[in-house]
Amino acid sequence: MSPDGSAAPATAAFTIRPILPSDYPAVGRITLDAYERNRDDLDDEYRQELQDVAARAGVCPVLVAVGGAGTLLGAVTYVPGPDNPMSELEKDGEAGIRMLAVDPAAQGLGVGRALTLACLERARRDGRSGMALYTRPANIPSQRLYESLGFVRDEGRDWQYARGRWLWAFQLRF
Repeated sequence: MSPDGSAAPATAAFTIRPILPSDYPAVGRITLDAYERNRDDLDDEYRQELQDVAARAGVCPVLVAVGGAGTLLGAVTYVPGPDNPMSELEKDGEAGIRMLAVDPAAQGLGVGRALTLACLERARRDGRSGMALYTRPANIPSQRLYESLGFVRDEGRDWQYARGRWLWAFQLRF
């Protein structure tokens, strides 16, 4: 994404751009599908939240990866800071990432990396001191991605959202 927020190529195969209202239904489906493939404990309330793209786009920037034919490949929610309604774990000065999802058919193409890098670029441009996010302990591919970008575990912010069910915190300082 360019500094003015307009679309910029992430690779020759797709671009990253801000979401459009017409993208909401497809992004909701992609997000729910990606999360359901990796989790067996989604309750109805969280399923609804994953699909409610309009609500999160109303309070946070949402970025999408778009293929050459206009196909939506993935999306991510950029949380500008701890005072935002979508904030979960951000400390003062940090931005966050939520609901990073890649269409299963587009996994392995660098879509998740490009969306994460776009969020990191935005956080630096916004003058944030770092980035924080949660991922599940079993989500090894995501952990590898985040670690390859310099994120480290922050066990002090891990969250047990239900008995025996954890989210692991990762953070990156700029």
